[in-house]
Amino acid sequence: MKGKTKKIPKHLGIILDGNRRWAKEKGLTTFEGHRRGLRKVKDVTEWCLEKGVKILTVFIFSTENWKRSKEEVNYLMKLAHKATTVDLKNVAKKGVKVNIIGERQRLPEFVKKGIREIERTTSKNKKMTLNLALSYGGRGEIVQAIKNIVKKKVSVKKITESLISKNLWTSDLDMIIRTGKEKRISNFLIWQAAYAELYFLEKYWPAFNKRDLNEAIAVYNKRKRRFGK
Repeated sequence: MKGKTKKIPKHLGIILDGNRRWAKEKGLTTFEGHRRGLRKVKDVTEWCLEKGVKILTVFIFSTENWKRSKEEVNYLMKLAHKATTVDLKNVAKKGVKVNIIGERQRLPEFVKKGIREIERTTSKNKKMTLNLALSYGGRGEIVQAIKNIVKKKVSVKKITESLISKNLWTSDLDMIIRTGKEKRISNFLIWQAAYAELYFLEKYWPAFNKRDLNEAIAVYNKRKRRFGK
């Protein structure tokens, strides 16, 4: 794009799909697929920081994922704990603020402890915000926002889109990238995705690389965002 300043999505959301299918194709265990997928989150966070993305939200565990086998869920919780206590410490040192969005009450106490610590230690970081969507569901987020508004006893006349947005866990998206061949958003930030540009990738999440991110941003630059105008 000669002569033009490349537009970078301010808020990028990623649905990181395909860990298990990637592992199966490689002859590896499901657990290894999840482990590689978590490692990729750290890499992509650093790439987005280099690009100038201000908010990155990654969908790592949905409310529907609780239906998986107890063994797999337990392993995923251990990975989530490792992410907050070990893997993301380096990116935190680079000025990344880490938030966890989702139904925290459902998480094991050892995971919640790690969450509290990384949120506390990164709370003043300003270069980029990394939201980990953990035990997250878009409809559940909207329900929680409505409950918060009801608790505040806000009159019906004062309930607006802006008010609901203020009671959500994060802001509107500019772009969603989904790996893993599927073409849906699967209850991910469904309010915030109202005008998001959608980009679907055939690759499975562990195979996602820096070039894929660059190509996604190049496509974003070619889109005409009119917001209904």
